[in-house]
Amino acid sequence: MDGESMFAHQVTPSEGVVVEGAYARANGASAKAGAAFMVIKNYNAQDDRLIAASTDVANMVELHTHIEGENGIMMMRPDEDGFDLPANGEAHLKRGGDHVMMMGLKHALNHGDTVEITLVFEKAGEITIQIPVDLERKPASGEAHH
Repeated sequence: MDGESMFAHQVTPSEGVVVEGAYARANGASAKAGAAFMVIKNYNAQDDRLIAASTDVANMVELHTHIEGENGIMMMRPDEDGFDLPANGEAHLKRGGDHVMMMGLKHALNHGDTVEITLVFEKAGEITIQIPVDLERKPASGEAHH
């Protein structure tokens, strides 16, 4: 089984939340920050919200989004409200959009490594996942480079 398919579906049936296609990346071995991207599916009949995340590989973790600045340039900023996860819907955390930002990396994120991240949901509670570091993955169609 290759690394991508091994991490493709991480089911948490008791909470009704599933994380798919998750991966982390950083821009180079000396990078001080990295990011995690994924699709989060909510199989519950009620809305939920991703409100926080944590990992031991970074000094600080924030939920970030991109907004258009005054000059039309996209800018990254923390999203303190978290990310909506609609009932029977999904949230896409992707490059150039909403994502988990890991700042103050304690060591390099090397291709093929695994990072443990705990996602905290308003209703589903905490879900800990293992995600691969993929430095080679290209942005999907419609995603910006991070």
